[in-house]
Amino acid sequence: MSLSVDARDDVTNGIKAKQTNSGERTRPPAVDVNVQHILEALPEPIYMTDAGGRITFYNSAAVEMWGIRPEIGKSEFCGSWKLYWPDGSPLPHDKCPMATALKDRCANRGMEAVAERPDGTRVPFLAFPTPLFDADGNLIGAVNMLVDLSERASVDEAAQRFAAIVESSDDAILAKDLNGTIISWNRGAERLFGYTAEEAIGRHVVMLIPLDRHNEETDILSRIRRGERIDHYETIRRRKDGSLIEISLSVSPIRNREGRVIGASKIARDITERRRAEEQQHLLIREMDHRVKNLFTLASSVVSLSARSASTPAELASAVRARLSALAQAHALTVPSTSEATGRTEQATTLHRLIGTILAPYDNCPDNQQPRANIVGPDTPISGAAVTSFALLLHEFATNAAKYGALSVSEGVVDINCDDEGDRFVLTWTERNGPLVARQTDGEGFGTVLGKATVRSQLGGEIVRDWKPEGLSIRLSVARDRLGGQ
Repeated sequence: MSLSVDARDDVTNGIKAKQTNSGERTRPPAVDVNVQHILEALPEPIYMTDAGGRITFYNSAAVEMWGIRPEIGKSEFCGSWKLYWPDGSPLPHDKCPMATALKDRCANRGMEAVAERPDGTRVPFLAFPTPLFDADGNLIGAVNMLVDLSERASVDEAAQRFAAIVESSDDAILAKDLNGTIISWNRGAERLFGYTAEEAIGRHVVMLIPLDRHNEETDILSRIRRGERIDHYETIRRRKDGSLIEISLSVSPIRNREGRVIGASKIARDITERRRAEEQQHLLIREMDHRVKNLFTLASSVVSLSARSASTPAELASAVRARLSALAQAHALTVPSTSEATGRTEQATTLHRLIGTILAPYDNCPDNQQPRANIVGPDTPISGAAVTSFALLLHEFATNAAKYGALSVSEGVVDINCDDEGDRFVLTWTERNGPLVARQTDGEGFGTVLGKATVRSQLGGEIVRDWKPEGLSIRLSVARDRLGGQ
């Protein structure tokens, strides 16, 4: 508990009265026994000095703050071991608040300083030194009350840490009152929504909500008023530029000291990348299912193709084994290698090598001496995610060719032309000598959807199919900088 101004004046007047009645102007103030008992019982540190600043009295609370017992009549101005200004710079005892009050002969109340105990701990405090005068106006000493600020300093430090955490968070953190008006806005909110704190604070939070979702804010405020917390609510919000963003929203009520709800804090996290990752995961799961089915179909095609030229079971087994081995090599080329020492590493190759590996199972048919695939044009390095993307696309092209196109017959041929067009890399796949092409549509099959998604999202390009009667032609154009797996 702290002394009120009136209480401090009562104590001071009581001390002064005892001194003025003595008739001795220069004698330091002696504390009446009853007053001493009062000062000793107070929880706040209190001490007194004579006119020269020598300490004449202190209570137990002062000893607890200082960590030492100063010597009566010798220790000057303050009983602490060392003193500092709030900024940490040293504060000489003869410049402390008590010394200043004695020098200026007037009260010097509310100055802040820091006392250091002999054990090194520091205590921030406020000082309220008041000079004492006798009846003739002569300075006879001073009384000082110290207010320990340790608890306030801890609270301030915790608040500063919390504010720093909020401000540096990657998540958008904002607060609003019960009317929906924004009252705080961190840098994460600025990055996520595009509004600066100056633009957002004072405006209604509905500015972030699309028109078709305005009812969400009404429901959220109703739940907050009831003291409810909302966790990981996934919704859509609008940025300053008008674009929409998917977020995960957590909302908590803000209460005052009496426990009454006065507002709400919101944490909004961008889940766009997570959504994309989930969509990619689902796509890969579907692709795995599709690939497994295709592998069985492809294995069947390999057996059928090999059976045309095999005259004995041994020859058939040998041909099938060779082609399945080539398929395994193509698969290995698209899977990154790992090691315990370095972890996951990217697989690098060249596009010509990748094409040759993917098409190897269909080449070298005994009844057709010409190559099944002709690769022309500049070779280019390919690494990272681009290896997998191209392998999936080429595997899809080859599988469809083996099912319906040029690779489904022994005399069929695929011409593959590689070309540079500025910042684009263009691959043209042309089938000939295959069955007559009847259908002429992209369709909505999984292979087509996968191809478009892979080309657009991962390779930054486009794919065009042209079903000519003499054979399918595919033009694949991709961004050159994506071939390095970026």
